[in-house]
Amino acid sequence: MANRIFAFVGPHASGKTTIITQLMSMGIPCIKTYTTKSINEKDPHSSIYQSISRDDFLRQDFIVKVSYKGHYYGILKRDVLQALENNRLTLMVLDVNGIKQINKLIKQNIYTIYLMADYVVLVDRMLRNGLRNDEIKYHLEYAEANNEFESWKITNFVVKNTGKLNPALEQILAIMGLVTLAPQEEFEKLVYSKKTEEN
Repeated sequence: MANRIFAFVGPHASGKTTIITQLMSMGIPCIKTYTTKSINEKDPHSSIYQSISRDDFLRQDFIVKVSYKGHYYGILKRDVLQALENNRLTLMVLDVNGIKQINKLIKQNIYTIYLMADYVVLVDRMLRNGLRNDEIKYHLEYAEANNEFESWKITNFVVKNTGKLNPALEQILAIMGLVTLAPQEEFEKLVYSKKTEEN
C-alpha cells in the first residue's frame, strides 16, 4: 500500500487541532505548518504549528503557502516528501488554497478530510476558547468569503464534527484504514451477547 497523507480541512473551530492532536497521541506523525504567527509552547497548536521569522519564512521552499490574519503559513516541500518516503500515514492541516497547491505535486497520495460543523457549534467553541465577538465575527466572515463552508465539495471525505469527539474520531480512523471488520464468528458473539444481555 502506498504511503498516504491525510489532510484536515475546515473553518476555524471545526476541530482540526483537536482531532490531529488526538491522532498524534496514538502515534501518527504530523507534518508541521510553519507560521510567522507567534505560537506559545504551551499552546495546543504548538504540536502542529512552528513559529519562524518573516525573513526565514520567505527563504524557505514551501509546497503550500497561504496567509491568514496578516500571518504567513507554509508547509515545506521536503517535509511532505520525507513523510511520503518514511511514513505509511501522516497528518497535516490544509485550507482550500492549500489543497489546490499540493494537488499539483502529489495528488494521488493526499486524502482530504473536511470537518463539518454548523455556525452554532463553531460560535460555541470559539466562545469557550475565549474569543471576543469581533474575533468570532472575523473568523466566520473569513470562512464565508473564502468558501470554507463549501470546501467539502473538493475534499475526499466529509466527517460531521458537531458533538462529542469519539464518533468523528472513529469515522476518521476507519477512513485511514485503522479499523478492521471483526471475523464473522467474533461479530456473531458480539451480537448474541448483546441480545442475551437485553433479554
